[in-house]
Amino acid sequence: MKILDCTLRDGGYYTQWDFDKKLTERYFTAMEQLPIDVVEIGYRSHASNTYFGKYYYSPVSLLQKARQLMPTKKLALMLNLKDCPANDSLIPLLEKCRGYADLFRIAADPAKINEAIALAKFIKSLGFGVALNLMYLSELKNSVTIVERLGELDGVADCISLVDSYGGVYPHEVAELIKYCKNFTNVPLGFHGHNNIELAFANSLAAIEAGCEFVDGTITGMGRGAGNLKTELLLTHLSAKAGYNVNYDVLSNIVHDFEHLKAAYQWGTNLPYMVSGINSLPQQNVMDWISKRYYSVQSIVRALHNKKLGTDDNIKLPGFNPAKNHHKAFIIGGGSSVITHLDAILAFIKAEPDACLIHASAKNAALFASVNNAQFYCLVGNEGQRLEDVFNNIGAWTGDCVLPVYPRKMGTYIPQAAYPRVYELDSNNFDPLYADAHTSLAIQTAIKLGVTEVYVVGYDGYNSQNLTEKEQDLINENEYLFDRATQHFNTFKAITATRYKIADQASVYQFIA
Repeated sequence: MKILDCTLRDGGYYTQWDFDKKLTERYFTAMEQLPIDVVEIGYRSHASNTYFGKYYYSPVSLLQKARQLMPTKKLALMLNLKDCPANDSLIPLLEKCRGYADLFRIAADPAKINEAIALAKFIKSLGFGVALNLMYLSELKNSVTIVERLGELDGVADCISLVDSYGGVYPHEVAELIKYCKNFTNVPLGFHGHNNIELAFANSLAAIEAGCEFVDGTITGMGRGAGNLKTELLLTHLSAKAGYNVNYDVLSNIVHDFEHLKAAYQWGTNLPYMVSGINSLPQQNVMDWISKRYYSVQSIVRALHNKKLGTDDNIKLPGFNPAKNHHKAFIIGGGSSVITHLDAILAFIKAEPDACLIHASAKNAALFASVNNAQFYCLVGNEGQRLEDVFNNIGAWTGDCVLPVYPRKMGTYIPQAAYPRVYELDSNNFDPLYADAHTSLAIQTAIKLGVTEVYVVGYDGYNSQNLTEKEQDLINENEYLFDRATQHFNTFKAITATRYKIADQASVYQFIA
């Protein structure tokens, strides 16, 4: 049985395939000292219009360094089948790796088995080692015709790995499929498990017991979505049960290094990943929802169920067509500056009785319960639950709720107390790219209300020290939307302190002096 570690390739989904140089050199050195047979460095890819880091392209300089630090290991690179058709354009991409890469693994959707077999044969004809990573194992068990074609890779592939892409299969299913596949091919089989329902280790053991000859793992389980089998767990098992010679000082040090990275990126399973795994739903969506936005777990689970049922959404609402326009609006965010300057904000609002309040976040909504101005609440992400908490505190409901355009990919959650004053936008002409973002929804609501002057409060921003990726993405998104808003309204002015780059800023106190 051989162990393939793909920490950098699969873990790159969290870092956009950028890793610290010293970290990867320590990783390469550790791999050389541990009983790992194959180290998958990263992807080998054609040029893209999107930014991806060094380990997405695996330039020759990187391969040289990896070879220098891991002289006894086999080095692998992954090719994504959908981006790498079997034609002459692939030759220069592969030829530059000659002498460094021992194996090219093809990541393939079973539905593309014709193209996968053609690409494997093409790579083999160039004199390279080749392996197939056949994704969506949970669907493969129902695709007899695809399994029966694996024999076409006899004498071509060095390994065919079955990938539990959703991380939701059980050990007996893995064993049954491995045994079934062995009826049709003499190529060594492998297993690549994801850990959505915490069965990656048990499934890997079942695969080995059923005759698998390759098992994939990653240090600390770093990998797409819920992550993978932990290489350190497999090595510990094999040390105790099969006499593998594991240097635990080396293993401990490299695990410690990646645990620092894990603290920043937070890979591993959680309730949404468990739901996606059990229901065989793509975890890329979950990864985006968790890492890029502030959706509630309930919203994510609802969206996953919608996907499973093939349903876009569950509630069609009346369109938001306000009977009265407002010349001025206060867009209220969730920052603590609202509390700090509440008296001044309320005084300014009181002086503008025809202005409306648009709550981009419900976090501070209760502070304005006594205000007589028209109020609108943007329900996106987890704002429905947040507003429900507010209702419990303030009692009677006053105001209208506005939701993004139907259908909503995150489903619909509306507090019971909000009915019947709940509406949805019939379009988002302001910025369809971020149609389900809090700020975008608030600005589009202002547009629908005929607003020309906007005063922004409670958008405090974040301290520039130690920003998380999610915070940095939110900053970029909001500043993009603010910039577009300044081009749309006659006035778009922040009147409480903000770290966002809003071109027009003032103090709320100058309006009540």
